[in-house]
Amino acid sequence: MTAADRRARPADPPGVSWDEANRLALVAELDVLRVRLVAYPGEPDRAELAAAQGRLAAARALLDRPTALDGLAAALRLTGFERAVLLLATGPELAGEVADELTAAHGQPRPTFGLTLAALPGAHWSALTPDAPLRRWDLVRLLDPDTPTGSPLVTEERVLHHLMGVRYLEPDLAAVARPVPPPASLPPAFAAVAATIRTVWEHGRPAVLQGPQPANLPVVAAAAADGAGRELRLVAVADLPSAVRDRDRLLRLIGRESLLAPAAWAFDADGARPEDARALIRALGTLPAPVAVFGALDTVLADGVLVGVPRLPIAERAAALDAALDRHLADRAAGEAAAVAGVFDLALPDLELAAGDAAAGTPLWQACRARSRSRYGGQARVVRPRARWADLVLPDTHVAQLRSLVAAVHHRTRVLHDWGFAERSSRGLGTAALFAGPSGTGKTLAAEVIARELGLDLVVVDLSQVVSKFIGETEKNLSRVFDAAEDGAAVLLFDEADTLFGKRTEVRDSHDRYANLEVGYMLQRMESFTGLAILTTNARSVLDQAFLRRLRIVVTFPYPDRAARETMWRRAFPDAVPVDGIDPGRLAAVDLPGGGIAAAALTAAYLGADGEGITGEQVATATRWELAKNGRSLGGR
Repeated sequence: MTAADRRARPADPPGVSWDEANRLALVAELDVLRVRLVAYPGEPDRAELAAAQGRLAAARALLDRPTALDGLAAALRLTGFERAVLLLATGPELAGEVADELTAAHGQPRPTFGLTLAALPGAHWSALTPDAPLRRWDLVRLLDPDTPTGSPLVTEERVLHHLMGVRYLEPDLAAVARPVPPPASLPPAFAAVAATIRTVWEHGRPAVLQGPQPANLPVVAAAAADGAGRELRLVAVADLPSAVRDRDRLLRLIGRESLLAPAAWAFDADGARPEDARALIRALGTLPAPVAVFGALDTVLADGVLVGVPRLPIAERAAALDAALDRHLADRAAGEAAAVAGVFDLALPDLELAAGDAAAGTPLWQACRARSRSRYGGQARVVRPRARWADLVLPDTHVAQLRSLVAAVHHRTRVLHDWGFAERSSRGLGTAALFAGPSGTGKTLAAEVIARELGLDLVVVDLSQVVSKFIGETEKNLSRVFDAAEDGAAVLLFDEADTLFGKRTEVRDSHDRYANLEVGYMLQRMESFTGLAILTTNARSVLDQAFLRRLRIVVTFPYPDRAARETMWRRAFPDAVPVDGIDPGRLAAVDLPGGGIAAAALTAAYLGADGEGITGEQVATATRWELAKNGRSLGGR
């Protein structure tokens, strides 16, 4: 089709799609510019110019919303001349006949900046300076930067597709950015945070999001972006190029993408070098889009506004899980979500995933337990509890105390929130218990029984890895353990807790001062811990009294008497073990605690594994060896 044929063709009838109307309007606007450029250095033919302007008006009448060029020009506040330069840079791609006519009139298929300055009204030199919008955001490029006025004008492929109404993400950005969809619904606590983020954005500042559950940060940022009519895209700072030039280029692409599509950007600083995070936030202030940063250091807050994202209250967590289950399950048990949410402090995305697991057949409790498992590094070890109530040999009153710990966890939602105890104070909402008594009396075994009854992991804190000689490191290590235990809904066990929870002393030197600071930190952290923490000690008298006041329950494990020892010996061997000539009543006369009896039984089993079974002599030998550990003997045997 010739240029004359194209200009003579009537406009498409009303009812065309926006994509087609957008294309027609761009081509018609380009045609108006073509008339001026082809006629230069003479004046354009008035009739031809009027006809082109009429076709433009007719094309724009087909639109039900602004063109892509309209939106971009408004976002950048382009002058009429800058808009014309941008459109002309796309001319040969939008309409090939324009290139033919420009070649015939001026010897090359693309307009130069000098030609546009001379031929178009409202021309100004600043339109193509490096700091002006067209070049700052790489919308227009000079093929020969050394001769600005004589260089042909071109535009990037991404800009051309955008002007034609085609949406996609720049490939270089797609390699480092991922879209984050807004949540289906947002709990009130998070909705308030999202509103705060939007306020920060309205003031042109980056929002620095920090919180105890990193998985919640993108969710809240995506909700804030959605409320601002934008899509959130997440970039890991560690994935950005380390070279300053390459990083700046990527940031310019992000800026351009923000102008082409209504996007907000989130940058996850986790794992990034501090200097990279600081340099990034300083550069983010120049982006023409809302920006959020996750987990940045406090030293960068002068450039960004800190916004805290808290844990969800139990009631809101239960409501969110309820809503997620409604989306995945048509039939389920009433009240199940409240019971589970009272134990497992899952982030919002994990609640959705757990609901999906439940829909696939996994019991909800087990689904939440699997989604909540945390990593403790070398500071604690996770025990899959196997012990049962029948393995405990304790007075009924002590067993009742232990069962009350299970009830305290099961009924947290009802007591704290339905009955309003949580409204009185934010402290002491968890459950802390002390198991005191001589070594081997069943303290650790009882903790395992409770964890199994609750369907939770038992996390045994490794004090050798937690306690540090360096100032402040012990507190940091403990904080990581407590945070992970809260996220993982585990039973936290501090074995031989007097190492950490000893009495504060009179300050005589700096060592005493810092030791007291560690105790003070533990007091505060124990009080704010919302899970179940169990402390065991062989020396209750050395514990700081302030800890004892904060404990929900103190269980004193008695040294077993002869009747208790006989019961322990009767239960010491599994049913599958062949035993011969073993007299539990006689063995009970030997003064061994429960732990010693269990150890002796296991040693006897290994001694008897080569034969037909375990004999009384082998049990006596194992018992004698167990006594010898503490310098004792088995009478005349």
